[in-house]
This record gives sequence, C-alpha cells and structure tokens, in this order.
Amino acid sequence: MENIQSRLLEMIQKADRQGANNLLAAWSEEHGYEKLLKQILIPTLQHIGEEWRTSENFSIAQSYVAAKIVEDALFMTLKNKKDNVNTVSEKGPVVIGNIEDDFHSLGRRMVKTFLEADGWIVYDLGNDVTAEEFVDTAVEIGARVIGASAMMKTTAYNIKKLRKELDRRNLSGHIQLAVGGAVFMVSPNLEKEIGSDGSSSTAIDAPELFDELWEASLQQETVHE
Repeated sequence: MENIQSRLLEMIQKADRQGANNLLAAWSEEHGYEKLLKQILIPTLQHIGEEWRTSENFSIAQSYVAAKIVEDALFMTLKNKKDNVNTVSEKGPVVIGNIEDDFHSLGRRMVKTFLEADGWIVYDLGNDVTAEEFVDTAVEIGARVIGASAMMKTTAYNIKKLRKELDRRNLSGHIQLAVGGAVFMVSPNLEKEIGSDGSSSTAIDAPELFDELWEASLQQETVHE
C-alpha cells in the first residue's frame, strides 16, 4: 500500500497525470474500485496537505495536478459502478454548495459525483453560496436535504447563518442540514456547534448520510401531522 502511495506522490510531483491515472486504474482492477478512495486517494491527499503546511515540497501547480488526478479517479470509479449496476433508482432533489466565503470545490464535486451515482438529483450551487441562496433553492425544488461544504473553521462558522435561516423560516427538520469538509475531520464537535443534522467523513459515505437525513425529514412530517 505504501509503495503505490509513494509512486502516486512521485507522479504528482512530476505532474504526470496520465501515468497516475494508469497506475490507479491498474490497482483498482486488481483490488477493487470501491477501495480506491479510502485506501489510496484520501491518505495521499492527507499527506499532500501536511506537506503543503509544513514544507515546500508541493507547489500550487502540483496541488492542481493532484486535484485533477482525484477527479479522474472518481469519474473512473463512477463509470465502473454504473457499468456494474443494472439500474439505479432515482431519488429526490438535494442541494449542495460551498458556504459563503468558501472556494474549495474539490470535496463538493466529489460528493456530487457519488450522490448522482446513487440516484440523487443534485443541484450544485457552486462556491460562496449564501444561506438565503441555499434555502431559496431548496424550497423551489422541494429538496429535503442541503449539503454545505467548508474547508476551514473560519468559513465553517458561516454555516450557522444557514441554520438560522432555516429556523427563521420554520424549515428546520423539514429540510435537513448536512455538512462536510476537511475541518470537520479535525474538529469532530464542530458539526454540532454550527447546528448541522449530520456529516460524513468521506465523499463515498455521503449517499448513506443523505438517505438517513431524507428519512429523518419524512419522519418529522409524520410526527407533526
């Protein structure tokens, strides 16, 4: 496992996107696409993040290449999943986006990929989305779940505005609030502090979380009938 991670890091440093894609495709064919994210990509990205903070081993250009390689691998995984599943039941509409002042889109795009593969109709609002935009869109399309992403603690606190907006319109419970992003992995109590209804540690776990929150929304309506 360490060997392939080292080889992948070396290719990223050389900006060898095609070589990395070939390496990951060969590994996935042997070990399984479902293992690629947790066993290879996430540990590698965590290593790059640590190197970025503590040394000068990775440039902005190399970080960009790393992000594109992750995207390539996710699309490869998604294609494999679609090729091996006869039908995917269509689920309801959901809204996702990066909260106000947050522009780190990779994690959100990963979540979108896995949600769509699971049958969700995803309305991706992009970066720097205000609380009002989130809620307006959710109401317009009939979404029961909003997914808000934040990379840093400073922007994660803006999700409190989203919770307040849901409370102000008496929509809390009916519209469930999911959160995600690197900061929630290092600050496990943060999600409750900002008022979320749940979070997932990786993009691949997002569909299960959205299933749970959608069901929680339905149960809320049953209780109040």
